[in-house]
Amino acid sequence: MNKTIVNKGQWLIVLIILLLGIVLAVWILSSGKADSDRQDEHGRHPHSHEEANTETPKGPHAGKWLKQDGLALEATIYEQGNAPVFRVYAYDGTQPLDPAKVQLTMEIQRLGQPVQILRLHAEQGYLTSDTEIVEPHSFEVKLLAQYAGKQYRFGYAQQEARVQFSDHQLAMNGIEILTAAPARIKANLKLIGEVRLNADRTVLIVPRLGGVVQSVAANAGDQVRKGQLLAIVSSQQLADQRSEMLAARERVALARITYEREKQLWEDKISAKQDYLQAKQSMQEQEIVLRSTQQKLAVLGINPVSNNHDLTSYEIRSPIDGVVTDKQIAVGQVLREDTNIYQVADLSTVWVEATVYARDLNLILPGQQVTVRSSALKQQAIGKVAYIQAQLGEQSRTAMARIVLPNANGQWRPGVPADIDLVTEEIEVPLAVSLEGLQTLRDWTVVFGRYGDLFEARPLKLGRSDDKYVEVLEGLSEGEQYAAKNSFLIKAELGKSSAVHDH
Repeated sequence: MNKTIVNKGQWLIVLIILLLGIVLAVWILSSGKADSDRQDEHGRHPHSHEEANTETPKGPHAGKWLKQDGLALEATIYEQGNAPVFRVYAYDGTQPLDPAKVQLTMEIQRLGQPVQILRLHAEQGYLTSDTEIVEPHSFEVKLLAQYAGKQYRFGYAQQEARVQFSDHQLAMNGIEILTAAPARIKANLKLIGEVRLNADRTVLIVPRLGGVVQSVAANAGDQVRKGQLLAIVSSQQLADQRSEMLAARERVALARITYEREKQLWEDKISAKQDYLQAKQSMQEQEIVLRSTQQKLAVLGINPVSNNHDLTSYEIRSPIDGVVTDKQIAVGQVLREDTNIYQVADLSTVWVEATVYARDLNLILPGQQVTVRSSALKQQAIGKVAYIQAQLGEQSRTAMARIVLPNANGQWRPGVPADIDLVTEEIEVPLAVSLEGLQTLRDWTVVFGRYGDLFEARPLKLGRSDDKYVEVLEGLSEGEQYAAKNSFLIKAELGKSSAVHDH
């Protein structure tokens, strides 16, 4: 009997445990199904890790769809042919709502900037702002709405032209961070010119006598010294002049002997004074003829007292120290007295001749310091304006400005084009950034502003510039940090992120 009671008790416990297990299983299954069927108001499962979970759904006008307690707003940025402005469409549930029944204020928070407050007014079918929404359209938005006596709050965020860089990444990539601040900008006048020989120190050499070239001692490119032999010419004309001088010299010697004899005879009262005076006059006349022949040879650069017995040889020598820049002579060539046979130039200085337009003539003065650059020679030098042409060209309506450059090492070669920078004034501007920081993004000129680990493009309106800084008129505030050197790496990283123009 007792055994039967015990068995019945055990079976009762087992039955209760089974019933509890069935109830628990049914509850778990029903709970799981409820979770699987439960979706948020936008039709997404609450535990889904899809990317769409972080995006605001789109409305009928492809704008941000925001809904709260029956009131729905669709926020868009409208910019078709106009400056970008907000347009917000209102709905009662899914039905369009008269925008005049809704009062709407927007708060826009950008990185590193104060909150911008916009009050929207009703137009045909939507509410709009009058304030331009400047690029990039990257910000957090809060909408404060009043409708039917109730207040509503909405919010969303969108990112554009933004990328993240840690301090370690900045150091590894050598990206320099600077701060937007006032700067002194040099207002430059940029001119285009060409390096030329210094004509004041360039000599064209002509033989001065016709003849045949016997020998040539210097070639183009040779460095020569003053008085150095360049060529020897055989000239019959020279032979005639030398013969004339030698004959005149002999006549002077003979006339001097006669004069000395007649003088002695007159002093000894042997001959008449008239004979003495006649001999003196004859000697003086012969001396005049001799000096005339000597001067003719001196004009040709020939030493008249030389004992050279070759009457036809004529030596052509360099009149200055310099470089032979042109040679038009060869052995055996028959020369005329006015043939340009050599050009010798002193290249210790060169000229740079720049073209100046009429509108810029009042900005350039003799004595002003300029910077001359040559991309071809990879050279830069400081020179001074030496001369400004007084008259404009009839066709070009431009004048020529001449700059003298030192050229001790011969690095400036005539004929090379050059860029000339003339500082006309220095201007203090209230805000400027480094030229290294400027990048082109879409149709903007930007710098990448730094906000913690985030960098975001800041489109700029620019003013005056020099070779280091550019004035910022709009788009950045004093004290904001930005990427300067190697900022192109941030642009490259932004391209990898495939950031979209999200409206």
